[in-house]
Amino acid sequence: NLYNIQWKFRDEVRPRFGVMRGREFLMKDAYSFDLDFESASRAYDNMFVAYLRAFKRMGLTAIFKDSAKSYRDLPRTLYHIQWKFRDEVRPRFGVMRGREFLMKDAYSFDLDEAGARNSYNRMFVAYLRTFERMGLRGIPMRADTGPIGGNLSHEFIVLAPTGESEVFYEPRDDAGAGAGGYPDFEDADALQSFVASQSASYAATDEKRDLDREAGLGDRLLTSRGIEVGHIFYFGTKYSASMGMNVQTKDGGQVHPEMGSYGIGVSRLVGAIIEACHDDAGIVWPESVAPYPVGLINMRADDPRCAAAAEDLYARLGQAGVETLYDDRDERGGAKFATMDLIGLPWQLIVGPKGLDRGIVELKRRATGEREELSIESALARVAA
Repeated sequence: NLYNIQWKFRDEVRPRFGVMRGREFLMKDAYSFDLDFESASRAYDNMFVAYLRAFKRMGLTAIFKDSAKSYRDLPRTLYHIQWKFRDEVRPRFGVMRGREFLMKDAYSFDLDEAGARNSYNRMFVAYLRTFERMGLRGIPMRADTGPIGGNLSHEFIVLAPTGESEVFYEPRDDAGAGAGGYPDFEDADALQSFVASQSASYAATDEKRDLDREAGLGDRLLTSRGIEVGHIFYFGTKYSASMGMNVQTKDGGQVHPEMGSYGIGVSRLVGAIIEACHDDAGIVWPESVAPYPVGLINMRADDPRCAAAAEDLYARLGQAGVETLYDDRDERGGAKFATMDLIGLPWQLIVGPKGLDRGIVELKRRATGEREELSIESALARVAA
């Protein structure tokens, strides 16, 4: 179910930011009128626009302003994974653009621009690693900063024919980390070099197109549709300065912390993976985020022996910690296969009377369609590995 899927996605996203020494917190949804008025008068021309566009960033800055007073409190990355609401006039694209959605937001605070750029680069790499772990290839593209501000921003796009944005790009041979692997998060120079190399190939959404560069690419220029799954921003002191946030430096001076923000649409990723990972029969879930790793099919629900064997397998899978979707409906085998292919779980474990006569069950890998006949013990060992 969708609830199960979204929380699995959350659990995939969360460890990446723990590794980066990010601190998770619970963000409130209501702030004082005085806070909005103070911030809007400096960061935006209109208080109502400020409230709609930036109240989370302003609220987080206000919280951190009260606790961070010295350079010793920096750098710091805070993040939260919570539900958000948007007054979408025409919700569309299923779970990708609805009125209610689950979002991961992170915010970095650094003493100077060099530190802030390093935080930005760390998050850039963390995003690529997160998407790769989910079976997606996120293509980083330079993006407009819009009302959030600053002069550096990347959005991460997953190519899909039904994507909401048109994408223009040149082919890349170095998907993800490339042959050299991902850089060490503690090596600032290696991080900067990696981000530069990933940004070197041409890739742009419609609002950032470079027509001269596209002309030079000739036949190498490709077009597709894409789904935005993440967006990161470096906006300097826009919010810290407008809200009067200062920290003391080593020499006793005062500076406004340099900030960045980083978002991943957790519930949006569900739709993105479905669009990017499917075939004519249905979804093909990557194992790391599948709602269940195994689908158990009882071919003959009216056969007591099949029912007993399937129930025993279901219980043993549960004891082994393997979440299982059990199809024990009184339906034809073909209908059950079609349903399980449509749902797209990584493994299908099939129990039928003919197999039980020989002491075997059938194991199917959804991604390849490969089928194996195995003993019950061997099949359990395979899916529980």
